[in-house]
Amino acid sequence: MKKRLVGSIVASAAATMFFFATPVLAALGPGTAAPDFTAQASLAGKDFTFSLKEALKKGPVVVYFYPSAYTGGCDIEAHTFATDKAKFDAAGATIIGVSEDSLKRLNAFSSDPNYCAGKFPVASDANGNIATSYNLKMEAAQPGVKDVRGVEIDHGFIERTTFVIGSDGKIVATLSSEADHLHPQDHVAKSLAIVQQLKAGKAP
Repeated sequence: MKKRLVGSIVASAAATMFFFATPVLAALGPGTAAPDFTAQASLAGKDFTFSLKEALKKGPVVVYFYPSAYTGGCDIEAHTFATDKAKFDAAGATIIGVSEDSLKRLNAFSSDPNYCAGKFPVASDANGNIATSYNLKMEAAQPGVKDVRGVEIDHGFIERTTFVIGSDGKIVATLSSEADHLHPQDHVAKSLAIVQQLKAGKAP
């Protein structure tokens, strides 16, 4: 347990250090048309192609970018989204996580009962193109950094940012850990409150 905790702390530190050491970029804000994307994703350990355009036909979409699967804050965030999944469903909202993790890592993460628990999909943005389209900062892979399982993380990190996208394809809210000083679980609580307001016909 001690080794697992130390690994989590090291990985989390690596995932956040870059974002405080570089100039702040402005992530796309409310009112902006959300860049469309399709990506290879995993749900409950099975891969499929996720389409933002198709998901928006069902209602609002919560697109949350995170640094890496199997790291402290990202694990908490995934677990919290999974716990509240029924509430997002009731609001008619779709959840999709996005990181630079490989599909192999995401197949494990998406089915892990402690994290995504097979309740929502996570997509692979291995080349960072999706994150770039949303104007998010990224850090290159850091050799030697390991996740909570002791497995080396061989991909880059995307800054933790959540976008709530309305069914009209426009960004309703942008939630940034850095700019808004949010903890991982805050992304879940705030995005849930926003989609519930949308469901009630209220402006967030």
